[in-house]
Amino acid sequence: MGRSFESVRMGVKDVSGRWLKAARGLKKEDQDYGLKIADLARRHSSEAFYALDDPLEAALFSVLVEMLKELEELSESSKSEPEN
Repeated sequence: MGRSFESVRMGVKDVSGRWLKAARGLKKEDQDYGLKIADLARRHSSEAFYALDDPLEAALFSVLVEMLKELEELSESSKSEPEN
């Protein structure tokens, strides 16, 4: 007998697929941001499968982790730049 519910992994794939479609509908200057968000949704979703049972929550968790990492990298790189 097969599964009667969608796995979180498949749910995140569906969510990010819808986000890709939505990104293509954005204004030209915003499309790259939308595409990046859809990509970020998939990055940590595998790890989130173990703790989260909602695909949207797993996708958002993944995006937020990646955004915080990028923010920290920017902060660290600005601290290491010499002041003129």
